[in-house]
Amino acid sequence: MSLIPKEIVDQVIAQADITEVVGDFVSLKKKGQNMWACCPFHHEKSPSFSVSPAKGIYKCFGCGKAGNSVQFIMDIEGTGFPEAIKYLAKKYGIEIPEEQHDPEYAREQSERDSLFIVSDFAAKHYVQRLHHHEQGSIGQSYLKQRGLSANTIKKFELGYSLDEWTDLTDTALKAGYKQQYLEATGLTIVKEEGKKYDRFRGRVMFPIHNISGRVVGFGARTLKSNDKKSPKYLNSPESDIYHKSHVLYGLFQAKQAMRLQDMCYMVEGYLDVLSLFQGGIENVVASSGTSLTEGQIKLISRYTQNITVLYDGDAAGIKASLRGIDLILELGLNVNVVTFPEGEDPDSYIQKVGDTAFKTYLKEHAQDFISFKTSLYAKEAAGNPVKKAEAIKEVVASIAKIPDAIKRTVFFRSCSLIFDIDEQVLISEYNKMHLQGRQQQFKSGSPEPEYAPLMPEEEEEAPASDADVLQRYEREIVRMLLNYPDRVLDEGLTTCQYMLEQLEDIEFRSPLYARFVALVTEKLNQGVVPVADDFINYPDEAIRTEAIHLLSDPYELSPNWATHQIFVPHETDMLPYGTERAVLRLKFVYLKLMIDEEALKLKIVTDPQEQLNRLVAVMNLKKLHKQIGDMLGIVVF
Repeated sequence: MSLIPKEIVDQVIAQADITEVVGDFVSLKKKGQNMWACCPFHHEKSPSFSVSPAKGIYKCFGCGKAGNSVQFIMDIEGTGFPEAIKYLAKKYGIEIPEEQHDPEYAREQSERDSLFIVSDFAAKHYVQRLHHHEQGSIGQSYLKQRGLSANTIKKFELGYSLDEWTDLTDTALKAGYKQQYLEATGLTIVKEEGKKYDRFRGRVMFPIHNISGRVVGFGARTLKSNDKKSPKYLNSPESDIYHKSHVLYGLFQAKQAMRLQDMCYMVEGYLDVLSLFQGGIENVVASSGTSLTEGQIKLISRYTQNITVLYDGDAAGIKASLRGIDLILELGLNVNVVTFPEGEDPDSYIQKVGDTAFKTYLKEHAQDFISFKTSLYAKEAAGNPVKKAEAIKEVVASIAKIPDAIKRTVFFRSCSLIFDIDEQVLISEYNKMHLQGRQQQFKSGSPEPEYAPLMPEEEEEAPASDADVLQRYEREIVRMLLNYPDRVLDEGLTTCQYMLEQLEDIEFRSPLYARFVALVTEKLNQGVVPVADDFINYPDEAIRTEAIHLLSDPYELSPNWATHQIFVPHETDMLPYGTERAVLRLKFVYLKLMIDEEALKLKIVTDPQEQLNRLVAVMNLKKLHKQIGDMLGIVVF
């Protein structure tokens, strides 16, 4: 059980703005009353992820994820409720009283949360060593030499690991952190004989943050130029919270600028990010020396569809990394390329020419990736027919990755001009590649034929049982109670009052919807009209989740309908009729179930008087059932 006081939890939930919280992770666009985006929980090309500012909820109509601000942080971070509350409290400047980490509380923390906590401790420890330990002056001298300001060092939480075997490990254990988590995050290395020591020693530390700003790992640069055995850069190993293929250095600091400027600059190293960020180019991230992955590209696509890759002047390095950019094209993003003079990288070049000249250089030298790759290969293949043919295939392979047909056509035309080759030849080569790809996919995946016959059991869906239909109608009643609790109907009663009065003799068969009705009834008995927040923020997850599903609507009328004077009635315009029909439908199916149940009992009764009583009960139920059927326009035989 969390030790965060309930009043603090309530304050956080009340203050957290769903559009601000979700907007930190995805780029939302307004459409109608709601905000929409491609879902961050599954891959999709058309937005089905909806955020309702008025209701304070989100829902993906593709994968079904739904919740409030707290649930969103729990879903996207994979963390528990207490950590989600702490995250939002920090975001909104709400102070949480110092917690007592008793054994019971410690046991309740998930393994994942413990790794985050240990990583955060390590980051703070390295910062403290950089600024307040005599050895820290070594790290400070290096960072100053690289031109980094105190503000940049603070913003990116740069630190220093002492050149000692167990400084971090000893300090962490003394502070009460468990060795198993130090080992799981890779901060401490434990040998078979039980000897333990720090992974990072005598290095400048670059904390790697996830998209919400939590430290998940570290990059570390050695300052010992004479140690040939030690690698120049050393990174944290993979862990439950750190997966290199799903993390980009600097993304947490860059995401707002990426959204505002609709552009992401991609560089290779930590210092490239820091120098550009300090120079006013804040929308910059680094893959930290790893090959670009699909997971990293999807992270970028949450904020922008445009990437500019900044290459060092090394031609061999450029060619080696070209294939990673094909993946960006395949996922539908736009890619530009900027190269620097030989021997220069983004960090060295901005230090050399200054911020203003560097920004100008980026604008003047950016070119789309396909044109860049075409020119690069055409230059290398000049005068060599064999190399030219190979180069054309390489470029066509990249164009083939582009999902948009119009873009492909434009690039084929551009490529034909640079290579001085007929455009139709390129298209024919593309068609051949496309066909080969389809054939390989068919062989490896063995998909069913397009018009495969249905199996006998799939030919017709089994009709819904009366119990299933009853549950659907119970759900509809609860949906109306949640969406229109205080709407006044023709009789002068609110929706809640009317429906509960009409259904007072009906016992809901579904336990979940019975709980909803009980909660609404309890509120009304207290003289309070229930509101959506009562259910969205309810402690029980089943209630919360179903409430959000019932409060979410995937469809909105286009404003153009009103512009053209095409008026479509809303459900609220016909609410008296709708509530009456919902109540009658539920009663109709409920009576049908009661009739069937009484008929079954009648078969096993042997006492003549009880048989007569059961028979009369069945006849009365059938009479009432027919009356309601007549009101609904349903013929009852």
